Amino acid sequence: MKKKKSTRKEQALETKKKIYETAKSLFRKHGFDKVTVDTIVETAGVSKGSFYVYFKSKDALITNLIADTVDRVDLDYKSYVESFPVGTPISDIIISLVEKIAYVITDIVGYDAMKIIYEVQITKTVNTNALLSYDRVIYKLFNELITLGVQHGEFQNVIAPETIAKHFIIALRGLTYEWCIRYPDFDLKVQFLEHSNILLHGIRRWLTKYSVYVAITTLM
Repeated sequence: MKKKKSTRKEQALETKKKIYETAKSLFRKHGFDKVTVDTIVETAGVSKGSFYVYFKSKDALITNLIADTVDRVDLDYKSYVESFPVGTPISDIIISLVEKIAYVITDIVGYDAMKIIYEVQITKTVNTNALLSYDRVIYKLFNELITLGVQHGEFQNVIAPETIAKHFIIALRGLTYEWCIRYPDFDLKVQFLEHSNILLHGIRRWLTKYSVYVAITTLM
């Protein structure tokens, strides 16, 4: 009996995986709107009933897919940041992380998939909280890096690290949107790098001036 249960469980997992991977492939090729549940099950070679055993709806599958992708990518970013030797300047780590993000977006995720992701975020046709949540690992990474920069004396302790981190993410998100609407005449990797260097330079300069201003006004 145990052997039969184990076999059924393995078959169930295989069926779910087949549906999931088939849907992911179809969505990437045709977009979320143009792919139906019927198309998914026909392509996967499973029954429609099997689909609804594992997913309540197509939107539920898409939400699952987005969440899984976000978790996988963010954990990869975390491992990447943790791979730097102790003592590496925080600015260098941030720039390297930005380069990594640009590479993932352009070479791993790709233009077609990013276009779809932005579309569902704007239309709110599916739950995209996994992408937008400020509890995402990528937000926390930038927050931790800015905090370390303050502790190491690279950045002044005037603006809250979480505020700076949030603006970094907003900037990268905006550049990615610009890439989507200007593709292929917009080099995301170059723009990510240029903009991040400007942000880092601006933070240092502005914070230093602000600190001097605060010191002078305090003395007055």
